Amino acid sequence: MRGFFDWRGHAIFAMAARLYLAAIFLFACWHKILDPAAFALDIATYQILPLYLVNPLAIVLPWVELAAGLMLLLGFRTRAAALLMAGMMAMFTVAISIAVAKGLDMSCGCFASQGSADDPISWHTILRDLSWLLLAVYVFIFDRRPLGLDRLLGRRKNAAAPEIS
Repeated sequence: MRGFFDWRGHAIFAMAARLYLAAIFLFACWHKILDPAAFALDIATYQILPLYLVNPLAIVLPWVELAAGLMLLLGFRTRAAALLMAGMMAMFTVAISIAVAKGLDMSCGCFASQGSADDPISWHTILRDLSWLLLAVYVFIFDRRPLGLDRLLGRRKNAAAPEIS
């Protein structure tokens, strides 16, 4: 089993997964940032949160998605961003599962806020989100030395540190 975790190919697959997740989160946050009122309506439609939390979440969550997406894209604090994304994906999956179980006919709110016809929730949405959750966990576990700012900053730190003999 140790050989599986040490396989060098993980670095390539983890980078591809990291860039893919970054693109998804950057694309998903765009409409939410531009129209937080529509996103707030999507959140309220899930009928999970108390109404006083809907607007703050509709304002803050897209910016968190943007930050996590940019961090993965740039390779900055990659493991923290992957963990943050995994947490968000778990939260989204639970919310969608509850809505599907209730039989709600609604928009996911993931990529559009124009009603259930454009972005409907379903068991397919749950499976899609679970696959993204697994990818985020994969990046967290296997992207140990990501290409990007983490590696660049790590090299600079190592070059600036004096050697101890």
